[in-house]
Amino acid sequence: MMKKFFDKWCSISLILRIVIGMVVGAVLGLAIPQFTIVSWFGTMFVGALRAVAPVLVFVLVMSSLANSKGGAGANMRTVIVLYMASTFLAAFIATASSFLFPQTLKLTDTAASNAAPQGVLEVIENLLVNMVANPVASIVNGNYIGILTWAVIFGIALKKASEITKNLLADISAAVNKAVQWVINMAPFGIMGLVFDTVSENGLNVFTDYGKLLVLLVGCMLFISLVTNPLMAFFCMRKNPYPLVLTCLKESGITAFFTRSSAANIPMNMALCKKLGLNEDHYSVSIPLGATINMDGAAITITIMTLAAANTVGVSVDLPSALILSIVAALAACGASGVAGGSLLLIPLACSLFGISNEVAMQVVAVGFIIGVIQDSVETALNSSSDVLMTASAEFYQRRKNGKI
Repeated sequence: MMKKFFDKWCSISLILRIVIGMVVGAVLGLAIPQFTIVSWFGTMFVGALRAVAPVLVFVLVMSSLANSKGGAGANMRTVIVLYMASTFLAAFIATASSFLFPQTLKLTDTAASNAAPQGVLEVIENLLVNMVANPVASIVNGNYIGILTWAVIFGIALKKASEITKNLLADISAAVNKAVQWVINMAPFGIMGLVFDTVSENGLNVFTDYGKLLVLLVGCMLFISLVTNPLMAFFCMRKNPYPLVLTCLKESGITAFFTRSSAANIPMNMALCKKLGLNEDHYSVSIPLGATINMDGAAITITIMTLAAANTVGVSVDLPSALILSIVAALAACGASGVAGGSLLLIPLACSLFGISNEVAMQVVAVGFIIGVIQDSVETALNSSSDVLMTASAEFYQRRKNGKI
């Protein structure tokens, strides 16, 4: 009986199972919010994803490079251009939206971390230091810049290894992929726990106190997700991009919304790229890279929150300054960590452009954490789903360019 039920459950599509988990989690969160055991499923799911993602990235990138036949360079250049262009467009649109719909904040004394970088040079320094961090420590700490750097170095070094060694790497990569699939199949229960946690712990006050700010943030993110990113995809594919866009939102965006971590969503994105029939040599590098530098949502958050702070303290921002802010926000967003709330700690950096004190800026960060249950979830869904969208668009562009489609 139990086996028949299990087989029937597994025969249902993963997305439908996740939707069922969401509904059950929401009902339980409203009906029995004190039954916190349900939230353990969410904690375990996110923990498992974060644990397996660094190993997956390191092994997959190293194996792909060691066994690759070349030809990935042009594709990666296209991916990086798309990542940076979409992030800058996101910052620019957020700036324009803030001018059209200016916001102010109710500043709070809530404490916030003082670990925010103090300038663009510090962001660049941190990126360079993370690149050469100990590879074992990078895997343990989830430092994806370090993981990528060492995986690329080892992968290139192993290109001249024996076929036995390369086959061993491929077998290890396949084993890690299988383990990831097992974790992904637990997503419905994990999402149930995450939804329960959100519903039981957060009321509707976030909508009443910061409703207009949230509408502006989410509106800009939806515009990027449903208008500008599809336009970029159309330019690459020369066909209707919305089936691909909606697939990315459905199969990557939903899980990213609840995990609130681009890094934790890497295994989901890898699985989606495989399902889309993309080249593993390409997406094994571009997906973890995207979790680090493709930060459309982060650029929007940094820009809107900074301009809201400027309006609150009475700082007048002209168009040239706003353009500089867009550039700084896009560059700073690339330094946002792939974890929940990573973009918020870069707000003081952007605020410094307008002479806003660090004390005020950190209060703005505190406001960001208050609305983060919505803002950060939508931001991560945009960031993570667009990693797959841009990766697929770049590959389809190269295929079209080479006459393969």
